[in-house]
Amino acid sequence: MRRYNIRMAGVGGQGVVTASHVLSNGVILSGGESTIVPFFGSEKRMAPVESYVRIADGKLFEIGEIIFPNFIAIFHSQVITHGKSYTMPFYSGLKDDSTILINSEHPLRLSVDEERELEEKRARVYYLPGMQLALKHAGTEVATNMAMIGALAAIIGLPDLASLEKAVRERFLGKGFVASGGTASLDKAMEKGFTHKFELVQKNLDAIHAAYNYALENCWTENCAKEVDKVCTK
Repeated sequence: MRRYNIRMAGVGGQGVVTASHVLSNGVILSGGESTIVPFFGSEKRMAPVESYVRIADGKLFEIGEIIFPNFIAIFHSQVITHGKSYTMPFYSGLKDDSTILINSEHPLRLSVDEERELEEKRARVYYLPGMQLALKHAGTEVATNMAMIGALAAIIGLPDLASLEKAVRERFLGKGFVASGGTASLDKAMEKGFTHKFELVQKNLDAIHAAYNYALENCWTENCAKEVDKVCTK
């Protein structure tokens, strides 16, 4: 059974919670199981936000905070550079041979201790130019969250792309679950930038596809990773 304990970390205004719900629903729509627990304090821009997502193509029995993730998605570089996170260091609890996906156009400067500890864990660290892909393909950096889950889905193979697309449509065209007032406001802010919701959905899908293909082209999928016997930093 494929199973992933995913810890997402970002800052307020990025749509981390929205991304986690879309990813979770995509897994369910693909026939798998998923649980999600968002965690945040004051709902304001740039405040720390985390979301814990468990996904599997079999049965799940746990829910709650993820202490020992095997996948970490960092939506904003300040989670690392400024410590804007409820979990420090950002890779705390990471299991051996796991993956970290960081939204950054260029590799971040990590401390000597951080580099050493990640190497000891045989962590695969991938840098995704998520904001740049969102701006290019969706016309707004707000779609960076969709780029992140597009790349994540390509890396682990869950959910399949068709199910992820369906989850996006449900989120913005109906059946969507709103976790908080702040998340609802973010959704509405996105909608105002487009004439029709259908255009909004398509732009989000374009961002997902761009990031999904970026991950494939850079050989970030697990099948590729298994062929590499060292820390893979791109």
